[in-house]
Amino acid sequence: MKFTKMHGCGNDYVYFDCTKESIPNASEVAIRLSDRHFGIGGDGIILVKPSDKADFYMEMYNADGSQGKMCGNGIRCVGKLVYDSGLTDKEKITVETLSGIKTLEFTIEDGRVTWVTVDMGRPSLVPEEVPVLVDRPALRYPITVDGVEYQMTPVSMGNPHTVISVEDTTSFPVQRVGEQIECSPIFPEKVNVEFVRVIDRKNINMRVWERGSGETWACGTGACAVAVACCKNGWSDAEVTVHLLGGDLKIRYDVDADVVYMTGPAVTVCTGEVEI
Repeated sequence: MKFTKMHGCGNDYVYFDCTKESIPNASEVAIRLSDRHFGIGGDGIILVKPSDKADFYMEMYNADGSQGKMCGNGIRCVGKLVYDSGLTDKEKITVETLSGIKTLEFTIEDGRVTWVTVDMGRPSLVPEEVPVLVDRPALRYPITVDGVEYQMTPVSMGNPHTVISVEDTTSFPVQRVGEQIECSPIFPEKVNVEFVRVIDRKNINMRVWERGSGETWACGTGACAVAVACCKNGWSDAEVTVHLLGGDLKIRYDVDADVVYMTGPAVTVCTGEVEI
């Protein structure tokens, strides 16, 4: 099958146009192709399929073969793929995901999509919606890893996240701490873990440990969760730039409407064919 390798801020996936063809063993394919030594390399694979509810359907699989509900960086690249390849001529489309239908608006330069703004929907800090198993609702909860207590703010963006403020994201042991929190029994569906340092009211540094993929260069839904958590905690304004290892994302949390908007780049790396 033909594939397109794409990334959003370094969060890279292998994309397949499945509007006419299908991949029945997608989980196994994701494991094989995501391997950066023996495969194409990526954080997983994303299939673009027809939808009877939206313009397209996005189906994603993490590098370990597990299926994800939503990927903010991935969905921006879906928008670029369908427009640049001629599957649509619309500059505003809808994409169905396991966490609902998302609306995408394109910035077009020389006939190609360069930036995409996504209506990421409503965030939730309700424990059972994250889900996180706690005794009572609160803004922050303690969690202990290797004898050190951290304060975390769990947020759902259609998939589970938890945000932790640290003194220095550069030297922080993301793998050691993130791995343990991801698999903590208080998160029955596991969790994506965002470690942040607030620079000022409008700028936030972030590193992320993604469930099923490990540390990645960026996470769109994670950046949205970070913006919401920082706003709710009073650490930042409602419109911020989140600085990730792979680049920057502009996040706007419309507090009155309780909706999050994400704007960021989408980049095509290469195209080719691979035996499925």
